[in-house]
Amino acid sequence: MDIVIKLSQFLLSLSLLIILHELGHFIPAKLFKTRVEKFYLFFDVKYSLFKKKIGETEYGIGWLPLGGYVKISGMIDESMDKEQMALPPQPWEFRSKPAWQRLIIMLGGVTVNFILAFIIYIGMAFAYGDTYIANSDLKDGVAIENPAMLKAGFKTGDKIISIDGKAVENFDSDMNMNVIMAKHVLIERSGQQQTITMPTDFVDQLSKTEKGLLIGIRRPFAIAKVDEASPNQNLKPKDLILSLNGQKIKYFDEAKTILTANKGKQIPAVVLRDLKETPISLKVSSTGTLGVVSGGLDLKSLEKLGYYKISTKEYGFFESIPVGLEKGKDQLVGYGKQLKMIFNPETKAYKQVGGFAAIYNIFPSSWSWEVFWSITALLSIMLGVMNLLPIPALDGGHVMFLLYEIISGKKPSDKFLENAQMVGFVLLISLLLFANGNDIYKAIVGK
Repeated sequence: MDIVIKLSQFLLSLSLLIILHELGHFIPAKLFKTRVEKFYLFFDVKYSLFKKKIGETEYGIGWLPLGGYVKISGMIDESMDKEQMALPPQPWEFRSKPAWQRLIIMLGGVTVNFILAFIIYIGMAFAYGDTYIANSDLKDGVAIENPAMLKAGFKTGDKIISIDGKAVENFDSDMNMNVIMAKHVLIERSGQQQTITMPTDFVDQLSKTEKGLLIGIRRPFAIAKVDEASPNQNLKPKDLILSLNGQKIKYFDEAKTILTANKGKQIPAVVLRDLKETPISLKVSSTGTLGVVSGGLDLKSLEKLGYYKISTKEYGFFESIPVGLEKGKDQLVGYGKQLKMIFNPETKAYKQVGGFAAIYNIFPSSWSWEVFWSITALLSIMLGVMNLLPIPALDGGHVMFLLYEIISGKKPSDKFLENAQMVGFVLLISLLLFANGNDIYKAIVGK
């Protein structure tokens, strides 16, 4: 069932983005009276799953889910229709239109991608608001368990003061990504501030460790489940361990230290059960565990127990507009930084470039519209930026040649454009194979 939910979200998001992107080309083409021969979701290599011709355009769904396309008459594109290009230009063809009109048609797809992302972020601000913990409320710092973070110099209990000179006001879902992209992080440890310089190849180091949050909130030792083979059947789900071996504990990371020091021993403990402090005795295993699964407390429960103050800021319709625009801008700038890292060999971030499997794995195994729209907005930005790259066969390649034509007044020959299209197509296939090859490699080695 988990696979079905993930796949449904993946296909719905991908289909939505493809259709709207191609619609961005389709609408200006029709406005400028340019004939559109095909409008397809997915590629119809040899045959289609569905097709219907309405007017001069054939609408359909292909069987190969690697994207989609609109075939515009008189345009050198992936169809490489040389027979049509050999005929005299017709007034309804793309090549017969003024350069400025062709430029608008080619920019239509990415324009829709960016507009869609900003609309989604505005809608999310209005529908969900912002939920966060004020950074000033993290009195005891944050939890750090990831080996790459520990190697970089972070420790549990650190307070994150600023990232690349920008003060951290709230602990939210963006903090982890901001740290990954950072060059310098200012922390406070034991009342003293110090700057941690992030390793150049930090992304590559992360790929070699277990997945999960880099920075989390420190959580209490709450019992979610007691294993059947556990010697501590006197523990119950929802118990909160308050002390071990006479030492008070507030967080799970403190409990781990005490348990490690008392391997194989029977120790006294105090748990909070039904809001009452209850003394019990616990058996620590030879590996420093109690035979339980910890967790089970959501943010609201942590707030009730007095650990954190959870803030939720709601926005009216007009208030959500600048909030959504700011969120979209931050994501756009952040993705630009990611691309810069990928193209910098020193970071080794290119090893983490993923294909369709990587995108599929972003989606959660349980349905959440909030998460779905958040991922779709990010993917829309990624699609827009990638399509703007000046690679022949991408929108950015067509834009590059059109700008040359507008500035110089000279149009590249059809032969040149055909050759450039072929070079771009080979390059894209190579990138596609590399990205999806990375997915296959990670699946095999398990990272």
